[in-house]
Amino acid sequence: MFFCVKSIFYANFAPCIYINGIMRMKRYLLGLVMLAAILPVAAQSEKDHDFEMSKNMEIFNAICRNLDMGYVDSLNAGQTIGTGINAMLRSLDPYTMYYPSDKVSDLKSTLTGKYAGIGALVRYNSKLKRVVIDEPYQDTPASNAGLKKGDIILSIDDTTMTDKDVSYVSSHLRGEAGTTFLLKIQRPSTGKVMQKRITRQAIQLPCISYYGVRKNGIGYINLNSFTEDCSKDFRRAFIELKQKGMKGLVIDLRSNGGGLLSEAVNIVNMFVPNGLTIVKTIGKLKRGNSEYKTTVEPIDTLLPVVVMVNGETASASEITAGSLQDLDRAVVLGTRTYGKGLVQSPLELPYNAQMKMTTSKYYIPSGRCIQAINYKHANGGYTEHIPDSLTKVFHTANGREVRDGGGIKPDVEVKPDSLPNIAYYLSASGRDSTEVMLEYVMDYIEAHPTIAPADEFALTDADYEEFKQRVLKSGFTYDPESQKLMEQLKKIMEFEGYLEDAKPEFEALEKKLGHNLDKDLDRHKDVIRQILQNDIVAAYYYQSGAVSNTLQYDKQMKAAEQILLDQERYQKVLQP
Repeated sequence: MFFCVKSIFYANFAPCIYINGIMRMKRYLLGLVMLAAILPVAAQSEKDHDFEMSKNMEIFNAICRNLDMGYVDSLNAGQTIGTGINAMLRSLDPYTMYYPSDKVSDLKSTLTGKYAGIGALVRYNSKLKRVVIDEPYQDTPASNAGLKKGDIILSIDDTTMTDKDVSYVSSHLRGEAGTTFLLKIQRPSTGKVMQKRITRQAIQLPCISYYGVRKNGIGYINLNSFTEDCSKDFRRAFIELKQKGMKGLVIDLRSNGGGLLSEAVNIVNMFVPNGLTIVKTIGKLKRGNSEYKTTVEPIDTLLPVVVMVNGETASASEITAGSLQDLDRAVVLGTRTYGKGLVQSPLELPYNAQMKMTTSKYYIPSGRCIQAINYKHANGGYTEHIPDSLTKVFHTANGREVRDGGGIKPDVEVKPDSLPNIAYYLSASGRDSTEVMLEYVMDYIEAHPTIAPADEFALTDADYEEFKQRVLKSGFTYDPESQKLMEQLKKIMEFEGYLEDAKPEFEALEKKLGHNLDKDLDRHKDVIRQILQNDIVAAYYYQSGAVSNTLQYDKQMKAAEQILLDQERYQKVLQP
């Protein structure tokens, strides 16, 4: 019976098989014809591309040769051709960069956080028109030599620095580790001129500005960069905080511009199991594609974690925050991140030059790429922000919806307090201002050999009143944004012919927006006082102290602590 049925099956369907075979053959032949048509087009397109590259390279070389031979002045070859190279790379994206041999150390410093120098930030004092010491780092040649905030740099060895800009002075402070130079400074508070012999050292910029356990038992780590081996420092800090009995952890990645992808994976690995894929990189060359997995057992998979982010959180920081979000291992809090989903690779060039080239995009555990900007290369290049309407939905491990494009959207949005216009102008450097804030800070430091611990220090009302009177007497001015917008609106209305009819309303509004410096200093007292305190604390307790002092006023930090102390809310955020 079985064989009979089988024979009937074949018998009944044989014609169909034959007809389908003919149909498949026709489709196959049609496919060959189409492929034959496409291949020459593809080959021609590649041939045209190769020709265009060859043609334009030949034109570029011809231009360089003719300029060198016939231009009226002698050319600086490195500067002229380097400008051309940089312009070409800028048409691609902001991250593909060329480093001539004398600038390769800048690339290495970016990746490793290391350089040879004295270990101090310098700034331009617009009132004195001199470069001054802004902030010495802890345990560096600068701090060990007794350099202080505001010290005026007069000369380095036999080279005068009084008419030089910040980049020039900074380049002379740097040099080979172990080399010694004579630094002449003037201390504004006393007017005394001092000479200090300083030996340059290899400086490792701290990747962690501050870490500690708060009074409520919440741990805090401020990670400011993803430089080489930063995950080791993070691991040590994390273990130390665990030993102190922290109940939850806040990882502060605000304004962290990123760095090494591998360091981000190592940090995520401390919180999630071994063997998970954290990042995939995909580019034009398949041999360059990579998959990064966790490779060791984690330190803690249960401790509640909040990651704080903002609009300047980018690259490796977004990998860390996004991966912990995709795996539902942490609550991301703050504002939407920058949206850099591109990966760069260093390439060696002839004559010891190097290039940092964008080679791929990265994809985090949910499968999304968070690149927020398309860099178009046509017509000279332009940028295009990806609208939210064109982003795609992905899902976290627990099934929560997340989207690609546009950076990492926080699970809990908490906007920081905005910086008032007056506070920006008081603290900004490099412009024609009275530098009244810097002078007040330097005088306060001179008058107070010691201050309270960093997390307790606060200026009194009397201190602020003294500062306010200085500002009022200094001739300080600034342009309120409301007045700028008012002037723009008046010009537009005058152009459109409406200004005359609206003149009374404008005059009434201008009276209300009248510039009152005394009133503005009182209105924004809390913010301005916090800025002053931060600068003062940094002079005594360095960057770690400044961060510690700021946390007591930090709106986003308080929100993060509230979530960590409310486990029911914490778990609810991580559920679909």
